[in-house]
Amino acid sequence: MEKKFKATDIQIGFHPDGYRIDKTASPMDFYTKWQITAEGKWINPKPTCFDSMPQEGWYKETGNP
Repeated sequence: MEKKFKATDIQIGFHPDGYRIDKTASPMDFYTKWQITAEGKWINPKPTCFDSMPQEGWYKETGNP
């Protein structure tokens, strides 16, 4: 089981509810909310604010595809 983190500890990562943090992206793409299809694909990203995101349960990007 992968370790989960707080949103404040994430540089690049995701939350299983369809949220993504990428502080290396352009400012409009730092915090995004995605739709997750029945097949598990992440589509249709929309910018969101940090305070509207879950604060616990995040996974860090490991750099492995």
